[in-house]
Amino acid sequence: MSAIASVAKKEFRAFFQSPIAYVFITLFLVLSLWIFFFLSNFFLVGQSTLRTLFDWIPITFLIFVPAVTMRMWAEEQKLGTAEILLTFPVRDWEVVLGKFLAGLAFLAVAILLTLPLAGTIAWLGNPDDGAVIAGYIGSLFVGATYLAIGLWVSSLTQNQIVAFLISIIICFVLYIVGIPVILASLPDWLVPFVANLSLGSHYDSMGRGVIDSRDILYYVSIIFFFLFLNVQTIASRRWS
Repeated sequence: MSAIASVAKKEFRAFFQSPIAYVFITLFLVLSLWIFFFLSNFFLVGQSTLRTLFDWIPITFLIFVPAVTMRMWAEEQKLGTAEILLTFPVRDWEVVLGKFLAGLAFLAVAILLTLPLAGTIAWLGNPDDGAVIAGYIGSLFVGATYLAIGLWVSSLTQNQIVAFLISIIICFVLYIVGIPVILASLPDWLVPFVANLSLGSHYDSMGRGVIDSRDILYYVSIIFFFLFLNVQTIASRRWS
């Protein structure tokens, strides 16, 4: 556990040693404020809800999260520091998990900075606390899923732009695969499988304030799968 914590601390500090952390957080908060006050017609609708903000979280994260993960392995491979890191007495899965936890902590900081919006609606009205809490939990799970995917893709290439674009494509496909227009084009026997594979469908239930163990299991499984792929990629490079 000390090895994981050391990697996580190193990676977390690295975020704030470059402009990317401040640019990410600033743009994310500005976009969140715009969605909350203007896109949702907050002043006209007169409803105490964060639903519109949560509806847009998976879309905004499609850009922001790959921008965070694209450098986490690709840059180290380009600079040659990945090989140095892997010579330390630390297991591959510990390095991968440490990087993932650092990214998750950074993402959690960005999400928590939107709490004043929750305080605003609580002050102005009587929001559904369960829906707000479930929305934040769902946002964190979506971000964690994108992180796991982005980390794996970043481990496949030295080019950060390539890692960024491929991560966006995979995350986007995983998010929209369950929308009705796609499901309608599939054979009936395949529809339930594809619908359950969709990140969007599992997130929507949380956005409505429903925390289902099946949704939690889905996110944990997807995260574990891509972290496992990341470990395998790093292990193959160690022995190549």
